[in-house]
Amino acid sequence: MTPPDHPLPAVAPVPADPARARLLHVVGAIEAWDELERAHLETTFRWLAGGAPVHRTRAPDVPAMHLVSYFVVLDDARGLVLLVAHRKAGLWLPAGGHVEPGEDPWVTVVRESQEELGLEAVASPITGEQPLFLTVTRTRGPGSHTDVCLWYLLNTDARTITSYDQGEFSAIRWLTEEQVLQEPGERIDPHMHRFIRKLQHARARERRG
Repeated sequence: MTPPDHPLPAVAPVPADPARARLLHVVGAIEAWDELERAHLETTFRWLAGGAPVHRTRAPDVPAMHLVSYFVVLDDARGLVLLVAHRKAGLWLPAGGHVEPGEDPWVTVVRESQEELGLEAVASPITGEQPLFLTVTRTRGPGSHTDVCLWYLLNTDARTITSYDQGEFSAIRWLTEEQVLQEPGERIDPHMHRFIRKLQHARARERRG
């Protein structure tokens, strides 16, 4: 599948807010994989450019829409992807966390990977310190809100992850990409299958040079 072009709305960033301008740049650099991601990118661009609050200030739902950094941990040598069983969501997800006020989303990845997995964040050569994917998702259960998620890629050796934050996660699993694609949609992040397809395309493009 060839990703479509994704012209975003021509809305100028707020000059007095360099952090917001940086977020607009990060979002604008993501290439839409499909029509849903195109819609999510446009929604996010307008949200950021419109000056709405971006960061969560009170858990779980203030403001009702806020920014999250996911980090998908890959062991490329073994062809594995790490998923975590998130206690509150009741789903298998990538690890991640909320972007704090004034924090670059990549810095969130560095901080959360250490806190949740004891892992030093090493960016994948596929993307470097930039996100591959973006989703806008309504959460389930009490305190439902909308997460705007930037999906980053990390590389590691699966054997180096020997512990995890058991307050956040009930278990972790290493799966092949095909195993992830075979997981029932109701058990995993609703966009996980789409993410894997985009990752496979990005990896194939990188190998072709």
